[in-house]
Amino acid sequence: MAGSKVGSIGEYIRDQRQRAKISLRQLADAAGVSNPYLSQIERGLRKPSAEILQQIAKGLRISAEALYVQAGILEDRKADTDVQAAIRADLSLSERQKQVLLDIYESFRKENEGGVPAPADANDERKEAVE
Repeated sequence: MAGSKVGSIGEYIRDQRQRAKISLRQLADAAGVSNPYLSQIERGLRKPSAEILQQIAKGLRISAEALYVQAGILEDRKADTDVQAAIRADLSLSERQKQVLLDIYESFRKENEGGVPAPADANDERKEAVE
C-alpha cells in the first residue's frame, strides 16, 4: 500500500464517522476494535487489515468496498456519472437507499445500452389517440 493511501483511509474513516455523528468510542465498540487502535488508524499511524476495514464499514454502515478502494486494496471501479456521484454524496440517504437507487439507475442504463426501447410514456399514447 502506498504511504499516501494510509493517511487518506484514516481521514476517510474519520470523515464518515463524523458524518454519521458517532463518537470514536461508539465506532470502536461497533467495530470490535480498541479506541486507541481506531484513533491511530484515523491519524494515519496504523494500516488496518481488510478484516478490520470490514468491521469498521459495518460499524459505519457503509460498504466495505468503499473502504477497500480508499485503502488501495481494490481498484476503483469505472468513474461515476454525475447522477451516481450525486446519489453517493447525498447525506440524507442511508447506504441501503443509495445502493437501491444506484442499482435501479444501472439497470436503466444497461437496458438503454442494449437497444431495448424505454417504455412509452402513457401521455404520449393518449396524445396519439386524440390525433
